Amino acid sequence: MDTRVGRTFKAFQYRDFRLMWVGACMSSIGTWMQIVAQSWLIYRISHSAFYLALDQVFGGMPIFLLSLLGGVIADRVERRRILLASQYIQLASAAILTLLVATGRIHVWEILALSLTSGVAQAFGGPAYQALIPTLVDRDDMPNAIALNSIQFNLAVTLGPALGGWTLARYGEAWCFGLNTVSFIAPIIALTVISTRFLPQKTSQSILESFKQGIRFVRKQGSMEALIFLAFTMTFLSMPLRTYFPIYVKDIFHRGPETYGELLAVMGIGSIAGSLAIASLGNFKRKGLVAVSGLIGLGLGITAFARSTSLLISYVVILLVGFAMMAVFASVSSLVQLITTEEMRGRVMSVYNFAFRGGMPMGNGWSGALVPMLGAPFVLTVNGLLLVAIASAFILTRSRVTTL
Repeated sequence: MDTRVGRTFKAFQYRDFRLMWVGACMSSIGTWMQIVAQSWLIYRISHSAFYLALDQVFGGMPIFLLSLLGGVIADRVERRRILLASQYIQLASAAILTLLVATGRIHVWEILALSLTSGVAQAFGGPAYQALIPTLVDRDDMPNAIALNSIQFNLAVTLGPALGGWTLARYGEAWCFGLNTVSFIAPIIALTVISTRFLPQKTSQSILESFKQGIRFVRKQGSMEALIFLAFTMTFLSMPLRTYFPIYVKDIFHRGPETYGELLAVMGIGSIAGSLAIASLGNFKRKGLVAVSGLIGLGLGITAFARSTSLLISYVVILLVGFAMMAVFASVSSLVQLITTEEMRGRVMSVYNFAFRGGMPMGNGWSGALVPMLGAPFVLTVNGLLLVAIASAFILTRSRVTTL
């Protein structure tokens, strides 16, 4: 038992990883408190599914457009400096939103503009963070570190929405945004005190040539393109589910912000369980088959949630959705990181980030155009069935990914 627990949490033996884990977790809790309040605020002042989706598009589109450039920069500049700049910009955006809401001067366009600003910061911070984490542990412990990193994110998804829903119901949106502002102090401190440094090699290559080199590396790795496609497919078709939680809560379940937070928290609990399951396996074989099988479970879960009118059933289904989502994410991320060399890590992870994070605004944009015409249940049902079909095709055609 002790051996199994030790293997599950092995990456915590590294000091710098522990510091980054705690700092990122604190910040993520604040971020999810803001996500709950921001979605609720937008729907409260506009009652528009289109604006709910548009906010996701504005927050995610810079990541889609700029993360490839962010990856090149992450291989040229000390990664801590990029991450610190990203944290400061996001802190400032959250502070401005707090003041606007507290003074009653908030409009939808201001929320969208601040989401865009934070998205730009994340476009450069994301590749740097994903490239930094594997350098904090030995190579054999890399899959465990990636799974534990998923746990901190999903622990925040569990606690953040619950705290956000509670705070929102009792004190209002401004408190959620203010607490998120304060939460950015934790990763700033962690980044200041960690000892790990990435010292980029001097290069005469232009940024464009470095970018092309990264693309060539991805294309030469055989199954890398398929893994990136799986990452894009998962976010494109699954993330709209979370976006339309407010519609289900208000229009189908006829509940308030506490139920919205509870749905996100239950999904987070499932995600933590999925991440722990992957972490306990260590550097296991057939990660690709686990990822594709998880994608089938994810699609079935989304379809079941879309058709449900029972809150209790929806809680159970969303727990399983969270588990499957993290099983897919952790397996695919581990494979991408293990295939990648250190000098190419920033660029490769930026391509991965481009697909994984870029699928969010594109999926929300596509669904945002269809939901007003066809309704959220129909659109989410189609998304779930498409996930099942795509994953089944990988298995039936005996794709190389399933053997990794």
